[in-house]
Amino acid sequence: MKITLIAIGKTEDKYLIEGIEKYINRLKHYINFNFLAIPDVKNVKNLSEAQQKAKEAELLHKQINNGDVVILLDEKGKKYTSVAFSAYLNKQMVGSVQHLIFIIGGPYGFDESIYKRANGMLSLSDMTFSHQMIRLFFVEQLYRGFSILKGEPYHHA
Repeated sequence: MKITLIAIGKTEDKYLIEGIEKYINRLKHYINFNFLAIPDVKNVKNLSEAQQKAKEAELLHKQINNGDVVILLDEKGKKYTSVAFSAYLNKQMVGSVQHLIFIIGGPYGFDESIYKRANGMLSLSDMTFSHQMIRLFFVEQLYRGFSILKGEPYHHA
């Protein structure tokens, strides 16, 4: 199985970039993982919220193939404990999922076409975090999930 995290926009804070890279490098020991940052939509000042989401959706649809399982990181999504999330990952692997894609949307969330394409939604918390921080939190939880599956001590360290 391959896992891809797609996010709209670049991360500019050095401490977040370092943290994200740390967990991406750790993840490579467990799974074929790819992080893709799609550039921000240009000239957003001239676009409505709906137009901006539609433009982001066009860029996202180009990254998704028919057989991909797509999970949106969304505040209305399902919440898991770390152990339950690791079980979810395991279920995807044994279920022969070839490509699991998680998507972090732009500042206004997702266009309706992305919601329709998605196979599910995941929420990391009832709290709201910046789209930049969620990248770090998600890759850490992904790493934690795989360390749980392997019975490694990271989860309790």
